[in-house]
Amino acid sequence: MELALLPLADAVLPLIRSNNPNLWRYSASNEQGMSMHKGAAILEAAIGAPDALPQLGVRVATPKETYSVAHKALASAIKVIGRADDSAGIIGDACRELIRLHPLAAKAAGVAQLELAKWFWRFHFNEEVDYFNLDPVAYAPALGEKGIARLRSLVIAFREQIAATPLSDGPYSYDHREFLAEYLEQRLAVLDKDFDAIVTTHLREGKVAAHVEDVAEAFEEIGELELAITWAHRALLFDRGHQAAQAANRWWRLLGQQRPEELPGAARLLFDRWPNSTSAARLVENAGVEPVSHIMDVLQQFPDALVRFQLDTLADPKLAWETAHQLELVSAWVWKDLAKAYFPTDPVASIEVQLQIISANLTEAKTSKYRPAALELKELRKAANQASAQALTAVDQGIAELREKYNRRPSFLAALTRARLP
Repeated sequence: MELALLPLADAVLPLIRSNNPNLWRYSASNEQGMSMHKGAAILEAAIGAPDALPQLGVRVATPKETYSVAHKALASAIKVIGRADDSAGIIGDACRELIRLHPLAAKAAGVAQLELAKWFWRFHFNEEVDYFNLDPVAYAPALGEKGIARLRSLVIAFREQIAATPLSDGPYSYDHREFLAEYLEQRLAVLDKDFDAIVTTHLREGKVAAHVEDVAEAFEEIGELELAITWAHRALLFDRGHQAAQAANRWWRLLGQQRPEELPGAARLLFDRWPNSTSAARLVENAGVEPVSHIMDVLQQFPDALVRFQLDTLADPKLAWETAHQLELVSAWVWKDLAKAYFPTDPVASIEVQLQIISANLTEAKTSKYRPAALELKELRKAANQASAQALTAVDQGIAELREKYNRRPSFLAALTRARLP
């Protein structure tokens, strides 16, 4: 006997909604978030592949039924996240997925444009949460000309309202109305593909690199890639901070798509602005070995980066080992990788460094460190046993010294014993 297929609402909404009073607990919140993702997945199938619903035990729904469920699911999700500890972001991601699906369902159902515009606007003023915004670009197909026109008039009136009733302009003041108006103006500029409006709304006062990159992002979204490259380049030259570095990644990606012949010069520019092992590797990859001497000279003032470059890009553990000693490298994580890579060259020297790192990590008495340390020692001893008797002796001597040094830490000694170490 075949089981009866569930109506779409019965399949989706119970997965979204929750009366659990313990959503303030991290584990309960995460469990609810996973349930919501399952509901969103069924809803996505109803929109994009409705004929597949019976395979999920769900009855095929009409577009209007699907929209009704999508609308109710989104409203319920907003209520859920308003009382949950969503530290992991699982519920938030589910809400964003429902927000993505809602305009698709609205378009398929042919929702009245003015009614949709009215709901779109009111969504941003609900009493539950204020950290989700709807995108006019995503809703444009469903809103149509009438809905978009109504939305424009609402944004203009809203901007006038903000100007008439400004909040205090103290150093810690924040007006969410301004944030919302700015966002909607930006998205309408993108929808219109209005170059001047895109620059005006996204650049703001042009005081930070991120705002300059925002212009590049908007131009990329509308397919104006040459303009996107120009603005991303402007953003990376803004300063040498992390925002400019982020813009550099966009510039590099766009150049690779549009002007790959310019990558060698671009790689040199990025290395000179942000000299590190990553930019150095990129320069060698795109310009060959010719700039290696320049890279080595520049990275002399950054021992971590130079050793990393010699180890990873040049694949020369011996050179990296010499550099690490000459420049008095202090980074434990670089030393650790270097010592492992240098092991085939000089097992005993490598073992000495690895033992020092393990010992330094045990300085603080934390039981959570004991088992990982014991496992590292076990692996090191195994490698030493395969290398030479001298190497094995070095490891065993190091273990003996650790036992003596931490002889008042029974948990550590027990971890060594469980690892079957001498």
